[in-house]
Amino acid sequence: MTTPDTRRPRPASDILRTALRRNRGAMIWGTVLMGLYQAGETAFPIALGLIVEHTMRERSLGSLGLSIAALAVIITTVSLSWRFGMRILQKANTTEAHRWRVKVAACGLQPVARDVDLKSGEILTIATEDADQTADIIEVVPLLISSLVAVVVAAVALGLADIRLGLLVIVGTAAIMSVLSVLSRRIGSSTQEQQARVARAGAKVADLITGLRPLHGFGGNHAAFRSYRKVSTEAKLQAVTVAKVNGAYAGTALALNAVLAGAVTLTAGWLAFDGQINIGELVMAVGLAQFIMEPLRLFSEMPKYVMIARASAERMALVLAAPPVTTPGSEHPAAGGNLEIDCVRYGTLRDLKFTVVAGEFVAIAAYQPRAAADLAAVLAANVPPDAYEGAVRVAGRELGELSVEAVRAHLLVNPYDGEIFAGTLRTNIDPTGTSRTVPEAVEASMLTDVVALHRDGLDYGVRDRGANLSGGQRQRLSLARALAADCEVLVLHDPTTAVDAVTEQLIARNVAKLRRGRTTVVITSSPALLDVADRVLVLDEGAVTAEDTHRNLLAGDADYCLAVAR
Repeated sequence: MTTPDTRRPRPASDILRTALRRNRGAMIWGTVLMGLYQAGETAFPIALGLIVEHTMRERSLGSLGLSIAALAVIITTVSLSWRFGMRILQKANTTEAHRWRVKVAACGLQPVARDVDLKSGEILTIATEDADQTADIIEVVPLLISSLVAVVVAAVALGLADIRLGLLVIVGTAAIMSVLSVLSRRIGSSTQEQQARVARAGAKVADLITGLRPLHGFGGNHAAFRSYRKVSTEAKLQAVTVAKVNGAYAGTALALNAVLAGAVTLTAGWLAFDGQINIGELVMAVGLAQFIMEPLRLFSEMPKYVMIARASAERMALVLAAPPVTTPGSEHPAAGGNLEIDCVRYGTLRDLKFTVVAGEFVAIAAYQPRAAADLAAVLAANVPPDAYEGAVRVAGRELGELSVEAVRAHLLVNPYDGEIFAGTLRTNIDPTGTSRTVPEAVEASMLTDVVALHRDGLDYGVRDRGANLSGGQRQRLSLARALAADCEVLVLHDPTTAVDAVTEQLIARNVAKLRRGRTTVVITSSPALLDVADRVLVLDEGAVTAEDTHRNLLAGDADYCLAVAR
């Protein structure tokens, strides 16, 4: 019996540390280059002040030429260091975001469900926006360090001119960061809530698209639209709130930075007027007061991005840290073998017990649709083995003992609402491109008319969810995919409900012929499929109540005749 995975959950801090650790090299080089860029930016007004001082003192053309050359070197350094530094960081950022997208998507697509209260639309948002924002930490840290370098260089240069100017920059920067740290925490919590609401709106859209046709059928589309408008409005209002908080943060940062720059300029002017610093130092101080605005802006914005990255990492942790509902086994079933359902109790199933011998074609006529759905879910391993009583055995081994890969390779359950993917008919029938029975599967499922209808044949383009196909065409395409898999045990759940009676008759005969010698179970009420089965099991009130051929049951069981005769 399998047991749940009890590994320690991965918190947001672990995700961020992993991202930083994996990109150490890129971040080191990025930090060096961006630090060089910020140092060059800060060196420009320092050099300008020195040029003014020495040129006025010496009045030499040689000194002037040397100063211009020094400025050219500084400008070149600033340009190249920025270009290559950002190239390194953005490449690392993009690569890391891709890694997390793949990881989150892998968790969401695992055959074994995870114990997480999120819909597919929410997981999609986490795999895209949250992954991108988490990876931004790779750029944030080098920019934060390089901005700090610029502030320190400016403070040291001003301190050498006059200690009061250096202290003013240091104390002012500390005060600015203290004020903005409070606002950054608000941004983090607001962003997390916004992402959650956007994800819920996305999940609602996915649900509506899936159920649009039945919603139109019973007139529920207006109520569904109102429901979506409600969650969408909530997401919009939260986005406005986040925008307001971001605006307040940016405005406060800009105002505080301007106040500090103004204070440095006025202080330098007063010191120059009082004769405590010379003209060159005044030019340097005024220039630094202007240039320091940019690193101060970056330095003050970085905490905001850190909080956003942390909020997104916390949402990713909801998926990555969620334990699997069950841990699959590692065994593999033998080739062939029986399919045994031994006293299974789950949902509407009550001590369900039957055996399908290897190579047999068995039809199950379920009087209650819910019982058919519960049986299909158990056979598809969508229900953890510890969630139902009894056992399901494939070739003598319980499902819980088998690996997911082994179950999928040996036993295929094709649901009645199989998904159709954007691509072509061929890629929908044979997604891996390895099947050798595609022509036979197309013919058996009576998909030949769809292939012949289009000039491109099997390469005819299919839209997402099969939007350009009819209901019957989508169902036959799903059946062709199941037949092309050519697995040892195939379970089909209502494979012909959307096709006409003549086509259904042909499909039944074709499937029986193609699957001869392979174990096949069809959960259906179709007389055509019931008639070609070796035997029929009647599933009523969650248990097998009768067993015989279709024609014998029609002749001797009035309830069966009433349930399946058309």
